[in-house]
Amino acid sequence: MEEKILSVKNLTIVRNDHKILDDLSFDVAKGDTLAVIGPNGAGKTTLLKAILGLIPYVGQVTWGKDVKIGYVPQRLYLENDIPFTTKEFLELKHRGINEIKKALKSVGLGGEEISQKETEKHILENKISNLSGGELQRVLIAWSLLGNPNVLLFDEPTSGIDISGEDTVYTLLSELNKKAGLTIILVSHEIDVVRHFTSQVLCLNKEKVCYGPPQEVITQKTIDKLFGGETDYYHHNHKF
Repeated sequence: MEEKILSVKNLTIVRNDHKILDDLSFDVAKGDTLAVIGPNGAGKTTLLKAILGLIPYVGQVTWGKDVKIGYVPQRLYLENDIPFTTKEFLELKHRGINEIKKALKSVGLGGEEISQKETEKHILENKISNLSGGELQRVLIAWSLLGNPNVLLFDEPTSGIDISGEDTVYTLLSELNKKAGLTIILVSHEIDVVRHFTSQVLCLNKEKVCYGPPQEVITQKTIDKLFGGETDYYHHNHKF
């Protein structure tokens, strides 16, 4: 029997007499990659906040023993004149420079892809607001890896990144899942990512529409029921 790392039972969230999530139940096994999909306003980000304990809810959210969570939000808005360098930003987690460099290397910002010297000059010493969208997203993933979590949560990890950058980010997440054995929970709008990258999918529209292996539960009937006439569920050709 697979070891559960997260169990959600009868999760209900009501705000201003408006039901955001209704009686939601599902389990996540250790080492799974779970995608949460659904239309705008379906409660996807609210679900992440609830399982992180950031907002009140009714029901049960039970994490496995010794779980350490890393979280990357949907967007990080930075003013152009923000004074932080990448190094100063990552040091806010009170980690040493060696651990910071190791985290950057693990997301492809060091080691074989970019020399140590180039990493320190272009990434560590550069203002974080000057980084490209893909570089910033990698830095945020490195931020989430500081402290050696065993669960990573991502709210639309490729938001604001071009398609070529999306390929790189999803390849990186796949490697982290396979090589480090990390359990990953992510919100995504991309059907090819869900079908090829994730082991489980939760179809959500205020309540559970479907749950299970994507090859089994993502059908045209499910998509029609979940999204109706909406067009915010994207198809890209990602390579894994």
